Amino acid sequence: MDQLRTLIVVWEAGTALGAARVLGREQSSVQKQLDTMNRNFRELCGEPLVLKQGRGKDVLFTGTGEALVELARGTLDEWLDGIQDSRRRLGKSLEVGTTRFTLGYLAGAGERVAEEFQRRGVELKVGHVRTRDVLGRLRAKEVDLVCGSVVTRPGRDEALADVDVMEWRRSGLSLLTNLPASRLPGPTVVASELRRLPLVVSTSGLMAGVLQAWFGSDFRSRVTVAAEIDTVNYGYELLRSGLIDGCMVVTTGVGQAAHDPRTAYARGLRVVDLVNDAGPPVEVLLGAFARRGERATYAADHPLNVLWNALVAESDGWRAEQRWPTPGMEPDPFAALSAYHPSES
Repeated sequence: MDQLRTLIVVWEAGTALGAARVLGREQSSVQKQLDTMNRNFRELCGEPLVLKQGRGKDVLFTGTGEALVELARGTLDEWLDGIQDSRRRLGKSLEVGTTRFTLGYLAGAGERVAEEFQRRGVELKVGHVRTRDVLGRLRAKEVDLVCGSVVTRPGRDEALADVDVMEWRRSGLSLLTNLPASRLPGPTVVASELRRLPLVVSTSGLMAGVLQAWFGSDFRSRVTVAAEIDTVNYGYELLRSGLIDGCMVVTTGVGQAAHDPRTAYARGLRVVDLVNDAGPPVEVLLGAFARRGERATYAADHPLNVLWNALVAESDGWRAEQRWPTPGMEPDPFAALSAYHPSES
């Protein structure tokens, strides 16, 4: 296994010296492994794995060498996946992903399980996930549980058939706008009107997913794009600046935050409810997700089930007390709008 890893790193670095630097070894150690593999494969296949090109030049991989590099990658990946599956099954480690907006839920649940996980030696790893990657990261087994938002259909959505869903809330959609009432009267507007309204559109993420569901993958050619943004922060600053006149699709929750009279950021902006008449009905579902049926294969005290139950308790407590998940992590009323990436709701 060590020789295979060395071979891969030599292929990536180009030379034994470069590989030695990556691996933190002496060049002679790397070169010895290469010489051993070359000798063995010359006997097995009639061809060495690498050929020296001269001082300071990258080694040349033969056809046998290139083939073995590909085989080595697959072999080591399968071993790592197998090790991770064993750690997951035995409850030695737990990989959790969260969007920025759902960090409060996870932090509260983490406090509930921290003492037990520490006592049992469970390694809890937490990583940031963009909303556009929530289900993809879960399905690729990069995380065991993920907290975030997805665009979904009301009721039972077949697109979520392969995941267990812990629903925290569902949200409709609104428009945040600086357009005068004479141009966009409100209090509602139908989605088909978005074709004629100047839109501030995120380059990817949740709201882009909504527009794609309504107008197709080429929605940018079907609506009027006044500006493209990478962060919603820039979007509302752009609207407030008056540099452009337009609208930005946001969740109802974000729209309500923007409309809160306590928020300075809301000055000059209006919220108009968005009524869908352009395509399939969609909602934004905020919650936690795990692979379908995986929790049922584990004992009740498996870390995945323990954390899942802690998230249920955290959500129930929040609903009962009408408080923000995890005291001390409360945003100001406009934080959901001022802090989230367009891929996060």
